[in-house]
Amino acid sequence: MRDDLSHLPAKQQDELERTTRILMEEFEKAIALGNQAWKRGGRILKIILFGSYARSDWVDDAKSGYQSDFDLLVIVSHPKLTDIADYWHIAEDRILRDETIGRQVNIIVHDLDDVNKALKRGEYFWADIVRDGIVLYELPNHPLAMPVPLTKFDAVQLAERYYAKYSNSSAEWLDIAQHAIRKGPVGEWLNKAAFSLHQAVETIYACYLLTSTFYFPKSHNIKFLRSLCEGKEQELSEAWPSGTKLDRRRFELLKRAYVEARYSPNYSISLEDLDALYASVKRLRDIVGVRCQARIEELTRT
Repeated sequence: MRDDLSHLPAKQQDELERTTRILMEEFEKAIALGNQAWKRGGRILKIILFGSYARSDWVDDAKSGYQSDFDLLVIVSHPKLTDIADYWHIAEDRILRDETIGRQVNIIVHDLDDVNKALKRGEYFWADIVRDGIVLYELPNHPLAMPVPLTKFDAVQLAERYYAKYSNSSAEWLDIAQHAIRKGPVGEWLNKAAFSLHQAVETIYACYLLTSTFYFPKSHNIKFLRSLCEGKEQELSEAWPSGTKLDRRRFELLKRAYVEARYSPNYSISLEDLDALYASVKRLRDIVGVRCQARIEELTRT
């Protein structure tokens, strides 16, 4: 695995250095008062850049304002240290608010044993990280396992199973959303429609990632999931208009719907917003369906 960032502009290199420092600092604070041995001796073993900035196909479009996100894998010494709420949310918040970091940073956290087992199972997501990833920090003597490729039969069977399950599930969430939209602005139906559309999007992204890579992160953040998916297949971005503030506001409303549409009395969304979002989600599902079927056919031919 590489450890050289020379392919990136100086600004992005500085941002990654700052991000790494914040992750290290806040992790040390989070474990400082630990009594348990696993916490007291907790360590970050590796921080790895993956995705578009590792592969050199990132987007930084000044005209549209679209920027690819940084995607980071943090590998730790114990599974309990992977809990975002307990150990990583303060670091995420600091990074988000840091004015010297000019783009979204997404982190996934796994323990070393979990990652190595996934590599031995042949999960493509992890093999891609080993192939393309760039090490930003590592503690010596904690190697990653060599990826073990799946047999063609097993890969096809697994991809087909994921595609069938999550394609059907996303269709059901869209049906629920459509029913709620038809009920109109009475009671809580619009909020229920927004939540159902969020779940449809989350499930569609799960369909794409699991069918393509056999991995899905423990996240309900559809902006993060969108970044992971579009980092692998830019065509998926065509589902989301982004040319106006209204377009971007609607996606943000959908992102917030997972919590706020259910629990916040201040959450508000219009029928017009829901109709536009419903069309985008259907478009996303269509694109993902085509790409997943192409992926299964590719696995069949391999």
